[in-house]
Amino acid sequence: MARKFLYLIATIIFLLVAAFAVYRLFPQQIFAAAFVPSAEFVKPEAIQTSAYADKAMWFSRPEITGNDNPSLWTPEGFEPTTAPKVAVFYVHPTSYLKRELWNAPLGDKESQDRARIFLRSQASVFNGIGQIWAPRYRQAAIGAFLTNKPEAQMAFDAAYSDVLAAFDEFLLEIPDDMPIIIAGHSQGALHLTTLMRQRVVTRPLADRIVAAYVIGWPISLTTDLLALGLPVCADPDQANCLLSWQSFGEPAEPDLLLSVYDVSIGFDGTLRGATPMVCVNPITGVNGDEATADRNIGTLVPNDDLTDGVITPALVPARCDDRGLLLLGGEPKMGNYVLPGNNYHVYDYPLFWANIRADAERRVAAFLAR
Repeated sequence: MARKFLYLIATIIFLLVAAFAVYRLFPQQIFAAAFVPSAEFVKPEAIQTSAYADKAMWFSRPEITGNDNPSLWTPEGFEPTTAPKVAVFYVHPTSYLKRELWNAPLGDKESQDRARIFLRSQASVFNGIGQIWAPRYRQAAIGAFLTNKPEAQMAFDAAYSDVLAAFDEFLLEIPDDMPIIIAGHSQGALHLTTLMRQRVVTRPLADRIVAAYVIGWPISLTTDLLALGLPVCADPDQANCLLSWQSFGEPAEPDLLLSVYDVSIGFDGTLRGATPMVCVNPITGVNGDEATADRNIGTLVPNDDLTDGVITPALVPARCDDRGLLLLGGEPKMGNYVLPGNNYHVYDYPLFWANIRADAERRVAAFLAR
């Protein structure tokens, strides 16, 4: 019992810190000393694409079954598909809290266990329609988000190189004509933006993408979208498009997020400034939309130790504001991990679990029908 309690506390600390860290929101003078690695950056040895032919390099892939595959978890009333129509490539968010290294070792049990929690609550939304491929990768340490040291970018680059190797092996192993969904959250979504600019923007691969769920990472409609190779989803039945959102309760206090975003440089090389972010409402599947709670067919409300959850319909409304923030019409009771500023980043997927699942099903059907 004591060990379980300590693990829960560690998980809570991770969730609270990691969600802020991905946006560089913490005052560096407070958190840098605690989380920025003090060691010299040592570039990890490159992983070749062929290394990902080994199923041990994956949390989830078709051969991994049962409880060994966290993406196959479902809440009561849902089941994984036995006839997958698409292949899903999912990249998990930051789960490495230590400061000994700039990149997480693949053998670090704590970070790997935390990553599995994310797969259960996030990647699982797609197990009703596709084969899920979720790679293990040497993610950048949480402290890399808290500093401008050149080592931080080196850590991100090293993490991305693993993601790219996994994606290339993924493409080699799935059928050449199989439709693809790409998805991720936070650091995972950050790496997806690079992957899309390097791989997905090119034809014919771009034509195989059913949808890109780039969640929990801001994307400017003005400076970023064109470089990613897909348009924003403007219709619930649209395929070959991109979804993204940042969840905030109300009253929302997003000043820290926006202050960083507004001075950042977009993918086209210009200042993002006050440009609107992509905000595809996960309830309706339409960019810039709003929806009442009765249209939310199922929020995944977690239990206290994050090992299970219950689907609750009509719990949370959502509307996109002028800046592209997804506002939740109040303060939904999701647990203890809501971040200062009413930031529901940790719950970007669970708030709309059943709707995201239905969204993916619609877009796959539209893709296959065209």
